Amino acid sequence: MIDPGSQPDYLQPYLDAVECSGAGFDATLWSSRQGQVRRFEVLLELADITESGCGSILDLGCGVGDLARHLCQESIPFTSYLGIDAVEDMVAAARSIEDPRCRFLVADPVRQPDCLDEAEADWVFISGTLNAMAEETARELVDRAFRAARIGIAFNFLSNRPHPEWNNRDLSPARRFATVDWLDWALSRTPLVRFTQAYYRGHDATISMRRIPE
Repeated sequence: MIDPGSQPDYLQPYLDAVECSGAGFDATLWSSRQGQVRRFEVLLELADITESGCGSILDLGCGVGDLARHLCQESIPFTSYLGIDAVEDMVAAARSIEDPRCRFLVADPVRQPDCLDEAEADWVFISGTLNAMAEETARELVDRAFRAARIGIAFNFLSNRPHPEWNNRDLSPARRFATVDWLDWALSRTPLVRFTQAYYRGHDATISMRRIPE
Protein backbone atom coordinates (compact mmCIF):
# COMPACT_ATOMS: atom_id res chain seq x y z
CA MET A 1 0.00 0.00 0.00
CA ILE A 2 1.01 3.61 -0.48
CA ASP A 3 2.58 5.36 2.45
CA PRO A 4 0.91 8.81 2.43
CA GLY A 5 3.81 10.35 4.29
CA SER A 6 6.20 9.53 1.45
CA GLN A 7 4.13 11.09 -1.33
CA PRO A 8 4.71 14.42 -3.12
CA ASP A 9 2.35 17.34 -2.59
CA TYR A 10 0.45 16.81 -5.85
CA LEU A 11 -0.67 13.33 -4.75
CA GLN A 12 -1.62 14.11 -1.18
CA PRO A 13 -5.10 15.56 -1.93
CA TYR A 14 -6.07 12.33 -3.72
CA LEU A 15 -4.68 10.14 -0.96
CA ASP A 16 -6.62 12.18 1.58
CA ALA A 17 -9.79 11.87 -0.52
CA VAL A 18 -9.42 8.08 -0.78
CA GLU A 19 -8.92 7.84 2.96
CA CYS A 20 -12.00 9.97 3.55
CA SER A 21 -14.46 8.61 0.99
CA GLY A 22 -12.90 5.53 -0.54
CA ALA A 23 -11.72 4.90 -4.09
CA GLY A 24 -14.63 6.24 -6.09
CA PHE A 25 -15.75 9.31 -8.00
CA ASP A 26 -15.41 11.64 -5.00
CA ALA A 27 -11.72 10.77 -4.73
CA THR A 28 -11.11 12.07 -8.26
CA LEU A 29 -11.86 15.60 -6.94
CA TRP A 30 -14.14 16.45 -9.85
CA SER A 31 -17.03 18.68 -8.73
CA SER A 32 -19.57 16.80 -10.85
CA ARG A 33 -19.79 13.84 -13.19
CA GLN A 34 -21.31 16.10 -15.82
CA GLY A 35 -18.27 18.37 -15.69
CA GLN A 36 -15.91 15.42 -15.89
CA VAL A 37 -17.69 14.02 -18.95
CA ARG A 38 -17.77 17.40 -20.68
CA ARG A 39 -14.01 17.68 -20.30
CA PHE A 40 -13.58 14.19 -21.74
CA GLU A 41 -15.68 15.23 -24.72
CA VAL A 42 -13.55 18.33 -25.32
CA LEU A 43 -10.32 16.32 -25.12
CA LEU A 44 -11.60 13.87 -27.72
CA GLU A 45 -12.97 16.64 -29.96
CA LEU A 46 -9.64 18.45 -30.03
CA ALA A 47 -7.81 15.21 -30.71
CA ASP A 48 -10.32 14.69 -33.56
CA ILE A 49 -10.96 11.05 -32.71
CA THR A 50 -14.61 11.14 -31.62
CA GLU A 51 -15.78 9.40 -34.79
CA SER A 52 -12.68 8.05 -36.47
CA GLY A 53 -11.32 6.61 -33.25
CA CYS A 54 -7.67 5.97 -32.58
CA GLY A 55 -5.22 3.22 -31.88
CA SER A 56 -3.62 2.96 -28.46
CA ILE A 57 -4.40 5.36 -25.61
CA LEU A 58 -2.41 6.26 -22.51
CA ASP A 59 -4.43 7.97 -19.77
CA LEU A 60 -2.18 9.66 -17.21
CA GLY A 61 -3.82 10.05 -13.82
CA CYS A 62 -6.61 7.67 -14.77
CA GLY A 63 -8.18 7.59 -11.30
CA VAL A 64 -10.90 4.96 -11.20
CA GLY A 65 -10.94 4.57 -14.99
CA ASP A 66 -13.71 6.99 -15.89
CA LEU A 67 -12.20 7.92 -19.26
CA ALA A 68 -12.02 4.24 -20.20
CA ARG A 69 -15.68 3.84 -19.22
CA HIS A 70 -16.59 6.90 -21.31
CA LEU A 71 -14.79 5.51 -24.37
CA CYS A 72 -16.59 2.19 -24.03
CA GLN A 73 -20.03 3.66 -23.29
CA GLU A 74 -19.81 6.06 -26.25
CA SER A 75 -18.48 3.32 -28.55
CA ILE A 76 -15.45 5.39 -29.51
CA PRO A 77 -13.10 3.06 -31.41
CA PHE A 78 -9.70 2.31 -29.90
CA THR A 79 -7.40 -0.67 -29.99
CA SER A 80 -5.95 -0.53 -26.48
CA TYR A 81 -6.07 1.64 -23.39
CA LEU A 82 -3.55 1.89 -20.55
CA GLY A 83 -4.52 3.86 -17.47
CA ILE A 84 -1.74 4.90 -15.11
CA ASP A 85 -2.27 6.32 -11.63
CA ALA A 86 -0.04 6.64 -8.58
CA VAL A 87 -2.81 5.86 -6.10
CA GLU A 88 -3.04 2.10 -5.69
CA ASP A 89 -6.62 2.04 -4.40
CA MET A 90 -7.83 4.03 -7.40
CA VAL A 91 -6.19 1.61 -9.82
CA ALA A 92 -7.70 -1.32 -7.96
CA ALA A 93 -11.15 0.21 -8.49
CA ALA A 94 -10.42 0.89 -12.17
CA ARG A 95 -9.57 -2.77 -12.72
CA SER A 96 -13.24 -3.62 -12.28
CA ILE A 97 -13.62 -2.58 -15.94
CA GLU A 98 -13.88 -5.84 -17.84
CA ASP A 99 -13.20 -4.64 -21.38
CA PRO A 100 -10.21 -6.70 -22.58
CA ARG A 101 -8.71 -3.68 -24.36
CA CYS A 102 -8.25 -1.88 -21.02
CA ARG A 103 -5.51 -2.40 -18.48
CA PHE A 104 -4.24 -0.36 -15.56
CA LEU A 105 -0.88 0.22 -13.90
CA VAL A 106 0.14 1.71 -10.57
CA ALA A 107 2.91 4.23 -11.32
CA ASP A 108 3.72 7.90 -10.90
CA PRO A 109 4.65 9.29 -14.34
CA VAL A 110 6.34 12.28 -12.70
CA ARG A 111 8.75 10.17 -10.67
CA GLN A 112 8.71 7.14 -12.99
CA PRO A 113 8.87 8.68 -16.48
CA ASP A 114 9.95 5.44 -18.13
CA CYS A 115 6.34 4.27 -17.97
CA LEU A 116 5.50 6.80 -20.70
CA ASP A 117 7.88 5.30 -23.25
CA GLU A 118 7.01 1.75 -22.27
CA ALA A 119 3.33 2.41 -23.02
CA GLU A 120 4.08 3.08 -26.71
CA ALA A 121 0.79 4.97 -27.06
CA ASP A 122 -0.58 6.73 -30.12
CA TRP A 123 -2.43 9.28 -27.99
CA VAL A 124 -1.82 10.48 -24.44
CA PHE A 125 -4.68 12.07 -22.50
CA ILE A 126 -4.33 14.02 -19.26
CA SER A 127 -7.59 15.20 -17.68
CA GLY A 128 -7.55 16.91 -14.30
CA THR A 129 -4.23 15.36 -13.34
CA LEU A 130 -2.23 18.60 -13.65
CA ASN A 131 -4.47 20.65 -11.38
CA ALA A 132 -2.66 19.98 -8.10
CA MET A 133 0.84 20.18 -9.59
CA ALA A 134 3.25 23.08 -9.62
CA GLU A 135 3.23 24.56 -13.12
CA GLU A 136 6.85 23.61 -13.80
CA THR A 137 6.17 20.00 -12.80
CA ALA A 138 3.09 19.90 -15.04
CA ARG A 139 5.04 21.33 -17.99
CA GLU A 140 7.79 18.73 -17.62
CA LEU A 141 5.21 15.93 -17.52
CA VAL A 142 3.35 17.17 -20.59
CA ASP A 143 6.62 17.62 -22.47
CA ARG A 144 7.72 14.06 -21.74
CA ALA A 145 4.27 12.74 -22.63
CA PHE A 146 4.26 14.57 -25.97
CA ARG A 147 7.69 13.19 -26.83
CA ALA A 148 6.48 9.69 -25.96
CA ALA A 149 3.23 9.88 -27.97
CA ARG A 150 3.32 8.51 -31.49
CA ILE A 151 0.54 10.82 -32.73
CA GLY A 152 -0.25 13.42 -30.11
CA ILE A 153 -1.44 14.52 -26.71
CA ALA A 154 -4.50 16.31 -25.33
CA PHE A 155 -4.63 17.78 -21.83
CA ASN A 156 -6.56 20.27 -19.73
CA PHE A 157 -5.75 22.67 -16.92
CA LEU A 158 -7.35 25.56 -15.06
CA SER A 159 -6.98 28.77 -17.05
CA ASN A 160 -5.74 32.03 -15.55
CA ARG A 161 -7.89 33.95 -18.06
CA PRO A 162 -11.42 32.88 -17.02
CA HIS A 163 -14.67 34.79 -17.05
CA PRO A 164 -14.83 37.17 -14.02
CA GLU A 165 -17.53 34.98 -12.47
CA TRP A 166 -14.75 32.57 -11.51
CA ASN A 167 -12.71 35.20 -9.70
CA ASN A 168 -12.12 34.71 -6.00
CA ARG A 169 -13.25 31.07 -6.08
CA ASP A 170 -11.39 28.78 -3.71
CA LEU A 171 -9.91 26.14 -6.00
CA SER A 172 -7.57 24.47 -3.52
CA PRO A 173 -5.83 22.12 -3.92
CA ALA A 174 -5.97 23.06 -7.61
CA ARG A 175 -4.24 26.09 -9.11
CA ARG A 176 -4.51 28.12 -12.31
CA PHE A 177 -1.85 28.04 -15.03
CA ALA A 178 -0.68 30.80 -17.40
CA THR A 179 -2.76 29.93 -20.45
CA VAL A 180 -0.99 32.09 -23.02
CA ASP A 181 2.39 30.75 -21.89
CA TRP A 182 1.11 27.19 -22.36
CA LEU A 183 -0.08 27.99 -25.87
CA ASP A 184 3.24 29.57 -26.73
CA TRP A 185 5.07 26.53 -25.35
CA ALA A 186 2.84 24.12 -27.30
CA LEU A 187 3.44 26.03 -30.54
CA SER A 188 7.17 25.90 -29.93
CA ARG A 189 6.90 22.09 -30.05
CA THR A 190 4.56 21.71 -33.03
CA PRO A 191 2.42 23.94 -35.27
CA LEU A 192 -0.38 21.36 -35.08
CA VAL A 193 -2.06 22.79 -31.99
CA ARG A 194 -5.73 23.14 -31.10
CA PHE A 195 -7.02 25.13 -28.15
CA THR A 196 -10.30 26.00 -26.50
CA GLN A 197 -11.55 27.36 -23.23
CA ALA A 198 -15.01 28.18 -24.56
CA TYR A 199 -16.67 25.51 -22.40
CA TYR A 200 -17.53 26.49 -18.82
CA ARG A 201 -16.85 30.16 -19.65
CA GLY A 202 -13.10 29.94 -19.51
CA HIS A 203 -12.83 28.13 -16.18
CA ASP A 204 -10.37 25.73 -17.72
CA ALA A 205 -8.56 25.22 -20.99
CA THR A 206 -7.80 22.26 -23.24
CA ILE A 207 -4.89 21.94 -25.66
CA SER A 208 -4.16 19.20 -28.18
CA MET A 209 -0.79 18.82 -29.86
CA ARG A 210 -0.09 16.55 -32.83
CA ARG A 211 3.30 15.42 -33.93
CA ILE A 212 4.32 16.41 -37.47
CA PRO A 213 4.05 13.28 -39.65
CA GLU A 214 7.38 12.06 -40.89
